[in-house]
Amino acid sequence: MAIAKKSKTARGRKQDRARVAGGQDYEVQYEAKKTGKSAPAVKKAVKKVGNARKRVEKRLAR
Repeated sequence: MAIAKKSKTARGRKQDRARVAGGQDYEVQYEAKKTGKSAPAVKKAVKKVGNARKRVEKRLAR
């Protein structure tokens, strides 16, 4: 019986990039640098609107 090869897909990658992990310092720092805001401001935005990247960026743009 042959073992099926598991192919690597980018399926989870797109979902992961659509989120901001507020507990991960490197993600918070990336978002802070990208938007020109401070890291605490990013964490506050994530707490306020959730971890969806579009909503966080929209909140930080205000």
